[in-house]
Amino acid sequence: MWHGEYRHPRLVEVYDAERLWGWEDDFFMRVLAERTAPRVLDMGCGTGRLAIAMAGIGHEVTAVDPARASLEAARRKFGAARVRWLEGSFETVPAEAFDAAFMTGHVAEHIVTDEEWSGALHRLRGALVTDGRLVFDSRDPAGRPWREWAPDRTRRHIVLADGSVVEAWSRITSTEKDVVSVVHHYRFDDGLELTSSAAHRFRDETQLRDSLRAAGFRVNEIYGGWGREPPGLGGDGELIVIAIAEPRMLP
Repeated sequence: MWHGEYRHPRLVEVYDAERLWGWEDDFFMRVLAERTAPRVLDMGCGTGRLAIAMAGIGHEVTAVDPARASLEAARRKFGAARVRWLEGSFETVPAEAFDAAFMTGHVAEHIVTDEEWSGALHRLRGALVTDGRLVFDSRDPAGRPWREWAPDRTRRHIVLADGSVVEAWSRITSTEKDVVSVVHHYRFDDGLELTSSAAHRFRDETQLRDSLRAAGFRVNEIYGGWGREPPGLGGDGELIVIAIAEPRMLP
């Protein structure tokens, strides 16, 4: 199943059990607090952990995801009523409606082609007011993060909310230029086995800067880790981008 962790109810449960609040969430909340941003877009919100936290401190949050199962899980969480949930993708987002847009959890990596990436950035620029901020994360290809996706390095046991245990592991199926395809395997206590496939596009700092500039953004900061380290210098192997929406050119 393509992106099964977001689309299959059993795998959504696994996703939620494994991905708890972490340093990256603290980072994004700090960034949000640095400038006034009453209206916030959470693009690719998944099961809503960050969106609910942002709404909980008073922001007007719109959370968008194409996966219905993820949104259903998000809506069941405490505090979810404060968030506006939308099933859809970049074309769903209203124009000039947000002061900040977040795209976290390495969502950027799943936008594989240059055409899709350019379209996504242009729609995000259209969704932001001038001087609004776009904040997103993507793994730095310089660190070759896919090396950690071998079965012997990814095999683990995940405890679900009901106490049952899921055995999980991953396997790379292809590596072509900047795109790495991977299959994630899950074996449940009741004997069910599910797989989830995905493709990751790893863009370097230059590619990110050039694509953002072409879409109408000015790069404000790029960090290599959640402690705001420079890229490639003892960070977390990330490229964490904060970009500013430039004024639109008149025709």
